[in-house]
Formats: sequence, structure tokens, C-alpha cells
Amino acid sequence: MENHYRISLINSLVGYKSLNLLGTISNDGVTNLSLISSAFHLGANPPLLGMVIRPERGHNDTLSNIKSTGQYTLNNVLPQWYKQAHQTSASYPSGVSEFDCCGFKKYYVPGFKAPFVFQSTVRIGLELVEIIDIEMNGTTIVIGEIVQILANDFLIEEDGNLDHVKAGTMTVSGLDSYFLPEIVGRLEYAKPGKEPQELIR
Repeated sequence: MENHYRISLINSLVGYKSLNLLGTISNDGVTNLSLISSAFHLGANPPLLGMVIRPERGHNDTLSNIKSTGQYTLNNVLPQWYKQAHQTSASYPSGVSEFDCCGFKKYYVPGFKAPFVFQSTVRIGLELVEIIDIEMNGTTIVIGEIVQILANDFLIEEDGNLDHVKAGTMTVSGLDSYFLPEIVGRLEYAKPGKEPQELIR
């Protein structure tokens, strides 16, 4: 296959993916913001999230910031900010803050180094737990423990489920197709021999 065709096809095969702005800061205080679609749930106790980072390059500060400070943030993307979020994926020189170049405001929590995105409605602060290098293609899996959750109470339902439709959270397919999800329904915990039942909300 032609290279760009192959990249588009393989990136879009699995359908909709999570979409987050990844916030980091260097030991010198220079912030960094990048768009990722690779975050995944690893467990609730302890609360762990993983993500895949592309091969480390000389002008890519994201992974080096995570390694040096041990902290980072994941922030949802809202419809009114998706173009600016997309722009953070541009190859800015090392030491240049995508927060400043792309119009995002930094938000800090006392005792936590990494910057959150002020414009987001769901913000997650993580501390580095483990880094796994994938030799096959040079990517890196970063595993972090959730230590901060910043979200308005009305976004979290009585059973703890976070309503991403209310939060305005966007999703992505492939490299450049952005979507707003809508809920079809919530179902009760599945049990053998029992038909799935709608959860009463």
C-alpha cells in the first residue's frame, strides 16, 4: 500500500477512540501539550491508565517530561476547542509550549506539577508507575496511577459513572476525524442466562 493510505487505514480500523490532551512540564518549567488517542483503562484498584506514546524524537518533549517529573495530565477535548487541540499535534520545536501556541490556558492544582487544561471539563492527574518500551516499533507504553480527578459533580452519576455526553467529550477515528458521541443506553451487569436489562437512570 502507499504509505499515507496505509497509515490512514490502519489508524481508523478499530473505530472510535478516546481523545485527550496530554499535559506535561519540564524540570525547567516549560509546559507541553499534545493530542493523544491511545489512553486505555488498566484497572480501578489501584486506579491505572495506560497510553501509547510514539517513538521519542529530539523535538518531542512529552515522554522526556513524564520521565523527569513523574507527573502528567489527561484532559478531554470539547467541540469548541477541537481545531486548537488538533493543532497541538504539529511538530513544534523543543522548548515551545503548545499551550501558548494553540490558545489553551494552564490550570494548576497545589502540590501537583503538571498543568491541566483550563478549557476541559474532565481533567485527570496521573503519577508515573511504569514505562514499557516496545522494541518492535519503537513505541512506549506509559502506565500511570490516577491521583487527581477534576470534574463537576453533576457530570458524575449516583453509581460513579461519568457522563461524557454531558461533559461534551469528543472522540476521534483515525488521525483527523472528530466526533461527538451520543448515548444509546446503559445495561445492567451481565449474568449467564439472564437477558440484558436497561439500567434505570
